Amino acid sequence: MQIKRTGIVLSPNKQRVVLRPFQPPGDDRVLRVIARVCTLSEDEVDNLLAQVLQEFHGRHQKPMAFFEKRFQDLRHHLLTDAPLTDNRRLLLGAYFTQEYALESAALFNPSLVWHPDQTNLPQGTRRFAMSLRAVGEGHVSSIVFRSGTISHDMRITIDEPNRFVTTPRFVPDSSYESDLFRRKLIELGLGTPFTYEVLEGLPIEFTLEQLETRLKTALQENRSRHVELAPLVSQVIMLAKSNYEIQYTPDHALSERLIFPFSPTETNGIEDARFVHFRNDDGSTRYYATYSAYDGRMVLPQLLETKDFLRFKMHTLNGPAVSNKGMALFPRKINGHYAMLGRQDGEHLFLMYSDRLYFWHTSELIIKPTSPWEYVQMGNCGSPIETKAGWLVLTHGVGPMRKYCIGAMLVDLQDPSKIIARLHEPLITPNEVEREGYVPNVVYTCGAIIHQDHLVIPYAMSDYATTFATIKVSELLSTMV
Repeated sequence: MQIKRTGIVLSPNKQRVVLRPFQPPGDDRVLRVIARVCTLSEDEVDNLLAQVLQEFHGRHQKPMAFFEKRFQDLRHHLLTDAPLTDNRRLLLGAYFTQEYALESAALFNPSLVWHPDQTNLPQGTRRFAMSLRAVGEGHVSSIVFRSGTISHDMRITIDEPNRFVTTPRFVPDSSYESDLFRRKLIELGLGTPFTYEVLEGLPIEFTLEQLETRLKTALQENRSRHVELAPLVSQVIMLAKSNYEIQYTPDHALSERLIFPFSPTETNGIEDARFVHFRNDDGSTRYYATYSAYDGRMVLPQLLETKDFLRFKMHTLNGPAVSNKGMALFPRKINGHYAMLGRQDGEHLFLMYSDRLYFWHTSELIIKPTSPWEYVQMGNCGSPIETKAGWLVLTHGVGPMRKYCIGAMLVDLQDPSKIIARLHEPLITPNEVEREGYVPNVVYTCGAIIHQDHLVIPYAMSDYATTFATIKVSELLSTMV
């Protein structure tokens, strides 16, 4: 069996920067900065703002709109309602803005799906959308995108990414269902008489604003327990803010779009999105991606949903079967049920079924490490791919010296708990070029696709950069035992 490496390399680009809010710690420091800017004369304000705009010209789209938004975020700190000139407002916004090089450290763990736009292409050529995990300052992970094409003769072309990266419009979840919210509180150990009482004072469907108001009132009513209850209130709000939406407009190129951590559960990063093009029973389709939200202490599996890569909805996954990393959704229902692979114990591969996409209650262990190169642990490398022979599942295995390799197995189309065949040797093992990086001796992917009877695998090289390899599906299947 011969895997074909393409030689394509996508490396992190420190020049791709995005505007992010900046705020010194503590309200006192914020007030002092505002006070200092307010002591400047109008001429000084005009000159300083012009200097900022000249220095950062061409690095961002609509920076003044971002400065204005930052001013609006902080205007409650102003001591009076006296009007400020436009330039002073923008300058204040600039003082509370920073550039963030979102992929300065690494660009890895890619996932491939077919692009929603397949127009204006030659015969036999298809356009793909690829997500990648980008790591920047502070080792914070976000999701970035690239697009490209695969021709009829398997030539892979990557579109040149846009120079600009734009932050999206953030929209909190419009409403929450009381019963579902209560279940999630229980799962996270936040179900207490206090939180139940808070929910009882809310309608069956409530908004984030209603929840925050009710929690604030309940905290005031229990002043004597403030020290005990304040952390609980913060955790409940954090859970609510884990469900949100971000929005782009069609004038933003795919490579300009970014999914940056927004919710409190994502403060330390959004990791390893596994995208899948899901087909419903009625023929309609959606893109989903399972990913890991990380706040520095806890990993929370979440699910992203989009129809067009313009509007992305993020929701928590719920249920006792949702734990650890590496969830991967099947691209359609199986026997009327949603199905997903997972690695609940961090070591083995499990299969889950559910009638509700966001709730998973049971799991079944279906495969254990068998070959030496996967003795430490194994898991999936993206959503299963449907073939006539069965579901093709790319796996990863960890062996001696914590070396990660990519493997493959075939499971039954009607009953994925039945293993038809599997590779007993790795499909991809890191070579001398691929083994050097941020985390040595690792190859890893979050999702491949099939084109012209070839499996196209984008994969990370030692958690630093990304490349591609291909292999004929028929050759791969014939090698499995």
